[in-house]
Amino acid sequence: MITCAAMAIGLTGASARADVIAITAAAFPAGSSLIDFTGLVDGTDVNGLVFGGVQFSYSLGPGQVVIDGGPVGNTNVTAPNIVSIGNPTGVLTLLLPSLQNLFGFGFAVLSGVPVANATTITLFNNATNVGALSYNGVPDPIFAGGFAGIQSTLAFNRVQLTFSPIAPAWAVDNIRFAAVSAVPEPATLGLVFTGLVGIGLLRRRRRAASANL
Repeated sequence: MITCAAMAIGLTGASARADVIAITAAAFPAGSSLIDFTGLVDGTDVNGLVFGGVQFSYSLGPGQVVIDGGPVGNTNVTAPNIVSIGNPTGVLTLLLPSLQNLFGFGFAVLSGVPVANATTITLFNNATNVGALSYNGVPDPIFAGGFAGIQSTLAFNRVQLTFSPIAPAWAVDNIRFAAVSAVPEPATLGLVFTGLVGIGLLRRRRRAASANL
């Protein structure tokens, strides 16, 4: 379940305006990349880990996020998964293997009640910030969490995940990403529609003129 708390978060530093929307796991096409951490041993350090073509790093350094089996019972997070060790305020960065347009992941935070802005996805094309969205955590059904998915009209190859400091720990699982051939911006769609209407009117005028000859 997605509960999007805020859209079009203010961008800082180098930025390029992208239209971003929240999506569900069903929005990912067949064949999309999926990382569920199967095969990794509990206790594996995630800082510096390369798995499924993605390089992971954590701003608080080694020993702060590891592969583990918890939390147990949530819908979008199953064992094994990434778990923070009591340090929720760092930035988890994922360097993707190529440019993508869709990204999403299951998450849980250590809270039995809803958490506003439980996680935020920030997208980058190299050093350029292209957009961000925040998501509320709701009981899923035990710990607060859900699925956080984002679609961007500008391609990205780096993702930063942050979590609310209200909850003392978090977990991440079932990471998905995909590149799509074209993601038209709303303004572009409007221009295309206007152009089609204009072509239709022009053809009607030509037919009317031919009939009067």
